[in-house]
Amino acid sequence: MATASEVAEKAEREDIRLRWLLSAPALLIVFLAALGPLLIVVVYSFLTPGNYGDVKWQFSADAWVSVLFERDVFDDTLSFATAYLSIFWRSVSLSLATTVLTLILGFPTAYFIATRPDHQRDIWLFLITIPFWTNLLIRTFAMQEVLRNDGIINSALQALGVTDHPIQLMYTNFAVLAGMVYVFLPLMVLPLYASIEKIDFRLVEAGYDLYATRFDVLRRIIIPLVTPGIVAGSILVFIPSLGAYVTPRVLGGGTNLMIGNLIELQFGAGRNWPLGAALSITLMVIVMVALLFYVRNTTRSDGAHG
Repeated sequence: MATASEVAEKAEREDIRLRWLLSAPALLIVFLAALGPLLIVVVYSFLTPGNYGDVKWQFSADAWVSVLFERDVFDDTLSFATAYLSIFWRSVSLSLATTVLTLILGFPTAYFIATRPDHQRDIWLFLITIPFWTNLLIRTFAMQEVLRNDGIINSALQALGVTDHPIQLMYTNFAVLAGMVYVFLPLMVLPLYASIEKIDFRLVEAGYDLYATRFDVLRRIIIPLVTPGIVAGSILVFIPSLGAYVTPRVLGGGTNLMIGNLIELQFGAGRNWPLGAALSITLMVIVMVALLFYVRNTTRSDGAHG
């Protein structure tokens, strides 16, 4: 006779086995749709580029070497690939600047929405999400109409007598930065709003009762309480801006490439699929580091609040 504990243990094992069987189709789809293509990219990064694109099935680590180094044509000596490194630096710096600017603009916007009466918040959130109804390419072209030589900004400056001739805004790092801030700003506002809405504003009133200044209340009460929203919004903005392709392509022209444009160039005109694959994996590693930073800081924040 089996004891009650043995019967319970057997039932638990059967339940676990049934759960695995039920989740097997979903796990298979995840593997084929996500891990499968990723595995192909990893394999391609260790192959030899073909003559007209594609790859030759010959092992080579040249693609990974080319990510950071370039080989001299005459003596095969290696030196840092300054062109690629400058693109990486431009991508990271513009992504960080986009994150900071969206935080500066998004925080007061989210705070304003969160402090409105309940019947008004849905309207403001509706207005924030309207840009998502339009294709990213259309929004980028709309930003082009603002920044070009005969666009809104230059026309207004000349009408006010500030400048006599158009200022070159298009096809610069400023144009790329402005476009990405415009595109990704809602991704910062929404998580900030979700965090600010949960604040017990009696704590803010208590701070004022204790003669705290507005800056002290912001620094010592509000910001610590909304830190998870700040970190989440920063990650939601930094990651897609780091891999942005459309915005730098349209607003930056061919002289202000970012990592996404460089990867597309290798798979297209460059016909160097292994290098494109290696660059893609490098971008993914940078994103993973950012995610680990997010998880680490979120865990610390939760522990501090606990």
